[in-house]
Amino acid sequence: MDLRLAGQTAVITGGSAGIGLATAEMLAREGARVILIARDPDKLAGATERIRALGGEVVVEAADVSDDDTHPRLAERYGDADILINNAGAIPGGGLDRLDQASFRASWDLKVFGFIGMTRAFYALMRARGRGVILNVIGASGTRGDAAYIAGSVGNAALTSLTKALGAEAPAYGVRVLGLSPGPVMTSRMEGVLRQQATEKLGDAERWAEFAAAFPFGRMADPEEVAAVGAFLVSPRASYMSGVVVNVDAGMSERHEWWPAPPR
Repeated sequence: MDLRLAGQTAVITGGSAGIGLATAEMLAREGARVILIARDPDKLAGATERIRALGGEVVVEAADVSDDDTHPRLAERYGDADILINNAGAIPGGGLDRLDQASFRASWDLKVFGFIGMTRAFYALMRARGRGVILNVIGASGTRGDAAYIAGSVGNAALTSLTKALGAEAPAYGVRVLGLSPGPVMTSRMEGVLRQQATEKLGDAERWAEFAAAFPFGRMADPEEVAAVGAFLVSPRASYMSGVVVNVDAGMSERHEWWPAPPR
């Protein structure tokens, strides 16, 4: 299916790895120009090579979206973009007894307030010109809370509400605001989480793959599977969609147990 993205420009935060990079590659294949925002210049350099190998047009900028001053600066530089994809964020696991206030604030500055600040800056410009799409890559724990991932669950619930509220208003101005909520995705960061769990619960980090096998379909999602849904949502093919958050979690948010029991 031609997603009709050729000639469009997409700004992607957290675009140097994982879901962000997979989405950038998919949009580039569809003919879109991608602007990747991330904190690590080395990772951005690697992402640039991958996009250019696909024949895509890419611009990168090392920036920290947890800094409030970054949002208006990026909007001034790239405010004519057709698409904004808020994806940057790494919220640590742990229950309320493990995460102190400083940990909450630091993780929310990047993901929750980073999303809000970027949306505030770009949404105003999109409203003024009467077109644009904003996609928030949130996380399925926002649909169903997990006490063992309390900072992420509460933050993602807030972003889910933001997306629905703004997405209900946005069509009046020719703009769409949507959310994409993946369940566990097999990224390098997730492998680190599984290795830690395997060490704590099984005494052997190398048994991390046994945890992944306990998920639906016997595996976690691939970043490309999430990116494919995101590419559709920001495309003109989804032109009558706004204010909705789409879960990509193989039904996990509807199950009694959100995270499978560890292997024995």
